[in-house]
This record gives sequence, structure tokens and C-alpha cells, in this order.
Amino acid sequence: MTGWVGVGWEGVGWDGWRDVGGIRALLDAGADPEGAGWGWRPLHRAARYGSPEVVAELARRVPDVDAVEEGATALWEAVLADRPDNARALVAAGADPWRPQLGGWSPGRLALAGPVPDLFPVPLGQPGLTAAERAAAERGHRLVAALGDFYYDGTGLACVAGIDAAEAIRWLGAVRAEEEFMADYLDDPLAFSMDECLLIAGVTTVPGGCVVTQPWGYTPFTPGAMARLTAGTVGYGLYANPKSGNQGNVFRDGAEEGWDLHPGGGPHPGGSAEEVLTGYLYRHRAVAEACAFAGLDPADARAVTGPADVWIRLPDVDWWAR
Repeated sequence: MTGWVGVGWEGVGWDGWRDVGGIRALLDAGADPEGAGWGWRPLHRAARYGSPEVVAELARRVPDVDAVEEGATALWEAVLADRPDNARALVAAGADPWRPQLGGWSPGRLALAGPVPDLFPVPLGQPGLTAAERAAAERGHRLVAALGDFYYDGTGLACVAGIDAAEAIRWLGAVRAEEEFMADYLDDPLAFSMDECLLIAGVTTVPGGCVVTQPWGYTPFTPGAMARLTAGTVGYGLYANPKSGNQGNVFRDGAEEGWDLHPGGGPHPGGSAEEVLTGYLYRHRAVAEACAFAGLDPADARAVTGPADVWIRLPDVDWWAR
């Protein structure tokens, strides 16, 4: 509780939402359980970041445990964050698992696609997952597990369906990088100029297609690269921008179909049912989302982090040209 001030919520850090004694003291001192004036609801924050004890404490103090913030209830937040104990505490306090929310999904139905599919008993008359949704969930869990956790800030990717590394190299007009050069380069990339770094990339064949990776830059994500790579097929480009977060695009048959996308960002209000499910399955997993869109099924993260099947030199052209 050190550093908390006044009787508001401004001093509560992430760890504070697990401190039931501290939260209770704030509430007893007059902090508004509804978070009036702060633009967010404490119960929603506790559901996502806190402990079930804090969730229960706040839930008994609010007039409506199913109050909505940005289209979702606190129970939705608990399910989205994979916090089953918090979800159970909310249901015990009267929250409704089957209330439709983002994209028509209810927290209970969304949980069927998550890591604890039996979190809530399904009442008679409530639909389960469709065959397509179940397949998407299984694929999502498999991809996330296969890729695992790894650092990819600053990486540019092109995930392309239906072509292998050799085809990708031809379509990019690239050539194999010299082995001696790559040994020196990979030993100390910072010793080389950024202009040279942006023309070095890796290409790896994976089940379903290939991945073009640049762990130190954005070139595979550029319109020029994506247009060349997707002639007659489809691909998802990703740049994990260290300054502004994950940026995505979709190209189909050489033409831009989607731009300024935010893979790994989670579901958002106004999203379709399919978009909400995708956002749930791949929240904080932008690389897995890019692979899934292109129908790729890598066994691990090597296609992204290296060593690639082939390291290549790209031609020195304006890759931002559309």
C-alpha cells in the first residue's frame, strides 16, 4: 500500500489489485467502488488484474455487478484475461455468464473457446461453439503453444500462404546472402549500417506457406514486399514497432486489402463475431495471429527468430512504393 494517496484510485498499481486489505481500506475511507470521475470501473480492473478476494470485495459494494464499460462487463474482462478464479467470484456475486456482449459473444460462450472450457455450466438452450469456431480455437491454442514466448520487438514479418522459400526469393528478386557475410552480420548486426540491415532478411518454408523475417527491421512488412509476395495468394504483414506497438496489413493477389491493423490487440467494441474470437485467441500473440490468417502452421518460432532456412539480400529499391 506504500505510496497510495487520498481516497481515490490513482495510486493503485497492478499489484494493488491483489491486495484485498488495501482495497478494503480505500473503500472504507470513501473511495467510490464505481470509480466515478476516473473514466473506468475498479471492478473491471480487479477482474482483469486482481485476486478473487478483491473482486468479491468490490462486487459486494457496487449496485450492478454487470455494469458495462466499453461494451463489456467485469465478467467478460475476467474471461478475456484467463482469470477463472475471478470469473467464479463474479458469478458467485450474481454476474450473468450468458449476457451477449462484444460481437454477440457472452462471457460464458467465449470461455468455451478458452483454456478452461468448462468454466461455466452451459444451460439448456444456450448455443455452444460452432464447428468452425471450435476448429479456430483448437488451431489458435496449437499455434500459440508451438510458437511459445519470445522477444520480437523490432521484427518485420511477411506470412504468405501457399508458396515456399524458393518462390518467395524469386518473387522478391532477392539473392542468397554470402555465408561469410552472414556469419559476421549475425555476430554483430549493430556493426552494419541501417540501410544495409534493411536489405538482409530470412526466408523459411513452413507448413502452409512461408515466413519472410527481418528480426531487425520492417522491410518484409512494406507494401512493396507484400505486393510482390502475394501475387496469386494472400499474406499478412507484421511490424512489431518498438515505439507504437504491433502494426499489421493484409495483401491479396498483390493488392492491399487491410492496413493499420493491430494484431494481438484483443477484441474491440464494434468487431464482428469472427473478429472478437480472433482477438481473444491471439491477444498479446501478434505473430500467431499473422500465421493463422495466412494458414501457416509453424512447429516453433524459428521462422521468426532465425536461423532462417535461407538468408537473403534484397534488391535496393523503394520498398514503400505501392
